[in-house]
Amino acid sequence: MEYKPTIGLEIHAELKTSSKMFCDCKNDPNQIEPNKNVCPICMGHPGTLPTPNKKAIEMVIKTGLAMNAQIAHNSKFDRKNYFYPDLPKAYQISQYDQPLCSGGFLVLPENKKKINLTRIHLEEDTAKLSHAADGKSSLVDFNRAGVPLMELVTEPDFHDPKELTEFAQEFQLLLRYLGVSNADMEKGNLRLEANISISDDENTLGTKVEVKNLNSFKSLERGAAFEIKRQQKVLEKGEKVVQETRGWDETKEETFSQRSKESAHDYRYFPEPDIPPLVFDETYIQAMGATITETPQQRRERFSQEYNLSHEHASFLVQDMFLGDFFEEAVSELRAENKDTSIDLVYNYITSDAKGLEADRKVPLALSKLTPAHIADIILLIEKGSISSRVAKDILAQSFDTGIGPEDALAEQNLGQISDESELGAVIDKVIDENNSVWYNYKEGKENALQFLIGQVMKETKGRANPTTIIELFKKSNK
Repeated sequence: MEYKPTIGLEIHAELKTSSKMFCDCKNDPNQIEPNKNVCPICMGHPGTLPTPNKKAIEMVIKTGLAMNAQIAHNSKFDRKNYFYPDLPKAYQISQYDQPLCSGGFLVLPENKKKINLTRIHLEEDTAKLSHAADGKSSLVDFNRAGVPLMELVTEPDFHDPKELTEFAQEFQLLLRYLGVSNADMEKGNLRLEANISISDDENTLGTKVEVKNLNSFKSLERGAAFEIKRQQKVLEKGEKVVQETRGWDETKEETFSQRSKESAHDYRYFPEPDIPPLVFDETYIQAMGATITETPQQRRERFSQEYNLSHEHASFLVQDMFLGDFFEEAVSELRAENKDTSIDLVYNYITSDAKGLEADRKVPLALSKLTPAHIADIILLIEKGSISSRVAKDILAQSFDTGIGPEDALAEQNLGQISDESELGAVIDKVIDENNSVWYNYKEGKENALQFLIGQVMKETKGRANPTTIIELFKKSNK
C-alpha cells in the first residue's frame, strides 16, 4: 500500500537583541559561565514584573513582513502553563490566540514550491539542561532563560523530507539577511521540530507525531524520513499510530518516544496579567517594512538578471552575505574601468581562487587582506595582457596574505607577461631540445603534444609567457 506523508515544520529562533525578552539581563549566547546573566525576573522570583523587549517585537514583525504575513494590529502575551526543570516560573510567557504574525508564505528556491505559514509568534526561551552521562543527575543553566524566542509554524505543506531542509535553510538565510538572529544551529540559536503523519487516503490526514531534537539540517531530513518509515511499518502491522512527542537519536539514527503529545487545553493558556495588550497602527507596521532592504530571494533574482548569472551561481553568492557584497563591489570597481569586462571572470576568481585560498589558509575571506579592488585590478591586468592566468593566481595569493596591490606586486617582482619573440624563442628552443620525442609527436599532428610543450615553456618562464605568442612560435618552428 502507498502512503502519503504530510509534514508541518516548527522553527524556534533566538533573536539577536542586546537584552533578554522581559528584563535587562544580557542576551549572550556565547556566555560559558553558568548562571551569570540572570536576575530575579528571568529566574522567576515571586513578585517580579516583566517588561517586553520592544526590539524583539519589531524583529518578529520585520520577519513576518519579509515572509508576506499579516501583521496583527492588536496582539497580546499569554501564560503557557507547564512544569519542567528548565522553566523557572512553571509557566512560559508566550502567545496563544493573537500572535504578532498570521499567514504568509516562503517560496522554496529550488523547486519554487510555495510553503504557507500558520503563524509567527514571540515568547521567552527556557533554561538549558545538561544531563550527566550516567543519567543520575542534571544541571540547569539559566543564562538562556528569558532570551527572546521567535517561533514559526508552517502549514502541513511538506510531503518530502528534502523540502523541509530547503525551507529551513532558506529561513535561516532570511533571518541573517534581516539581521534578527545569528541562526547558528550549533549554538542553539535555531531549533527544528517536525510534525509528521502518513495516510493512504489523499483527503485524510493520519495521526500527527511531533519529532524533536532535530539539531541540524541533516538530522531534520533523516529524522523525518525515519519517522515516515516507522509509521508505515506500524500501519502495515494493522496497528494505530500513537499521537506523541518523539525525540531523534543522532547516534542510532532513529526516533524514540518521549511523552504523549499535549493539546492546547493542557497548557491552560490565559492572558498574561502583567503585560498590557499590544496595539500597532498601520504607520508603525509600514515603518518596520521600510527597514527591510533585500531578501535572499530578491537578491538571487537580481543577481541573475543584473549580472546574467545562472541560478546556481547566483545562489552560491547569495548563500553568504559577505561573499555577495564582495562580488558586487569587485564588479563595481571593474566596471568603473571597463564596462565590457567579463563578470564570469569575477565570479570564478572569487568563488574558486579566493575561496580556495580561504580553505587552504584556514582564514575566512572576510579576515584576509584581499579586497574587491584587488580582484578588479587582477582581471584588468589579465584583460590588458599584462599577466597570464597563472601569474594572476600567484598575485591573488600575495594580496590575500599581505594586502599588496596587484600593480605593486607586478612591479616589485617582475611578474609581467613575456611577449618578446626573441626572448621566448630561446626558451622554446630549449624546450624542444629537451623534449625531442614530444616535438616529433607534435609535428605529426598530435595536439596533446603541443599542450605539453606549452606547459614546459610556462614552467621555464614561471607562468609569465604569453600563451598566444608561444603557440605562434611553435607553429612557425613546425613549418
